[in-house]
Amino acid sequence: MRARQMFVSSALAALAATAVSAQQRGGAPAAPPMTMTVAGFSDGGQFPVKYSQAAPGVATGEGLSPAITWTNVPAGTQSFVVNMHDMDVARNKTTDDQAHWVVWNIPGTATGLPEGVPKGRQLADGAFQISATGEMYRGPGAPATGPQHHYMFEVFALDTKLDVQPGTDAFETRSNVMKAMQGHILGKAVYGGLFKRPQ
Repeated sequence: MRARQMFVSSALAALAATAVSAQQRGGAPAAPPMTMTVAGFSDGGQFPVKYSQAAPGVATGEGLSPAITWTNVPAGTQSFVVNMHDMDVARNKTTDDQAHWVVWNIPGTATGLPEGVPKGRQLADGAFQISATGEMYRGPGAPATGPQHHYMFEVFALDTKLDVQPGTDAFETRSNVMKAMQGHILGKAVYGGLFKRPQ
């Protein structure tokens, strides 16, 4: 009986010592997760027409990219990737969806992207961009006669820059970016909106 009491006492002492040791090591809570905000609408809300793509003969917006910000960037981040895609599109009978905007090698010091990112293969900060429309942002464009589409923005914090050049095909380029990211993702945040063209 005495041996059992000594064993229990020893176990309790060990647990107490472990707790004290954890407190002495800092016991700090885990770093907060990355968050992302897209200007003009709430997460899960209606995508403003202003940021939709232009099309002849229908109500359209200005085709501007919305301002995007992110916070709680993980330590060691060297670059960011932004991926905007239409989750309601099944391209060529595959799991591939619509590539609305892929921007990669955004500097690790960046806290977002401004409204109205200019067209062009490479941005002033060295980042590259592409979409199914070309070297530019492609706004939402789901037809007015169908259901609303789910447009998703993702931002990835990476521990490296990617050795990927834009190709002529946005879907192949996006695939190459996603493959190059594997094993380098430190954090991620997601933000989505709904859209179909006004009647």
